[in-house]
Amino acid sequence: MNLAIRDIRYNLGRFILTSIGLGLLLGVVISMGGIYRGLIADSLSILNVNKADIWVVQQGTNGPFAESSRIPEEIKYRIAAIPGVLQVAPLAFQTIQIERNAKPFRFFLMGYDLNSFGGPPEIIAGRDIRQKHYEMVVAEAMKMALGEKIHLGIHDYTVVGITGKIVSSGGDPVAYVSLADAQEIQFKQDNNATRNNREKIGSQVNGNKTLSPIQNRLMKQSIVDVTESTHTINTVIAKLSPGKDLKEVQERVSRWNHYRAISDEEQTKILSKGMIEKARMQLGLFSIILLIISSVIISLIIYTSTLDKIRVIATLKLIGSQNRVIVGMILQQSLLMGILAYGIGYVLILITSEKFPRRVVLETLDLQSLFIIVIAICTISSFVGIRKALSVEPAEALGG
Repeated sequence: MNLAIRDIRYNLGRFILTSIGLGLLLGVVISMGGIYRGLIADSLSILNVNKADIWVVQQGTNGPFAESSRIPEEIKYRIAAIPGVLQVAPLAFQTIQIERNAKPFRFFLMGYDLNSFGGPPEIIAGRDIRQKHYEMVVAEAMKMALGEKIHLGIHDYTVVGITGKIVSSGGDPVAYVSLADAQEIQFKQDNNATRNNREKIGSQVNGNKTLSPIQNRLMKQSIVDVTESTHTINTVIAKLSPGKDLKEVQERVSRWNHYRAISDEEQTKILSKGMIEKARMQLGLFSIILLIISSVIISLIIYTSTLDKIRVIATLKLIGSQNRVIVGMILQQSLLMGILAYGIGYVLILITSEKFPRRVVLETLDLQSLFIIVIAICTISSFVGIRKALSVEPAEALGG
């Protein structure tokens, strides 16, 4: 006869309710770890999709995600000419928030060269972008239908395709347009701003009496070209030929082109450690606090349960039961409670993880580590009840 199981059956309702309560606490702990892993997965989502070896960004920055980076589009030709560079792709992107159906609608707009890589990883419905202007592929999480139109800048864009679960480093779903459209949306000024800039620069040129009429006319045309140009991008990503020395290419980009070339490994560190470090610390601290609370609750439950069984324990001692029988009963109850609570918490998060606003990634190693921690907590917490049980005198079984 197993005394632990027998006692649990006798107080089944209390045992189950207690396990459910602990399961909810452990479910929150599991979700904290899953949210942290989800933050890492989100921050690296675009990196993993593009699989670039180098990210060329503005000199002196950690762009294009951790910091702002703006470089001229023509730099792509200079990067492509570097020995060992197999393929390049210019990218322009920004976070956009508009009103849709009377609610805030936020997403990450990515512009890419239709003749290069950097576009949507897969098309699960519809088709890819085929025209240079006014077509869009959206992430599934945006919940937009094929053929639906969205107004960005001064134009309407039609959804022609839907891609899978790809998000920005901030967790916003990604929408794809052509590079030309993304540049126009991000960098093109409205007509009033363009006229103001043109007049400002033009007044300075007109004040220069040393210019000939031909030079003056050419200068005015240059002003028009500069104020209306949108040929700016945020980064150029490059893939290298197999076996090419990464450091050598980075050195060439930095020395001769005066831009910063960030390797994929460096970009991963910037995103996974720098951008979400505070979130990691906060989630970790919250998880530790919850585990401490869980251990305190288990200790109190085991202690009060032992107090309720004082006369039973005294009777066992009176009939000659060994201490290991009593210790085993208390320890087994504590472990069974922890195992059941862990199972409840795991199933709860498994069922609800898709409902979270941010991605939840449950990794086997994290779950196994937490299970070991729960077993350790239950074992340590049971010592409070065991100590009380061992101090009980057999004579208490005969007391009134």
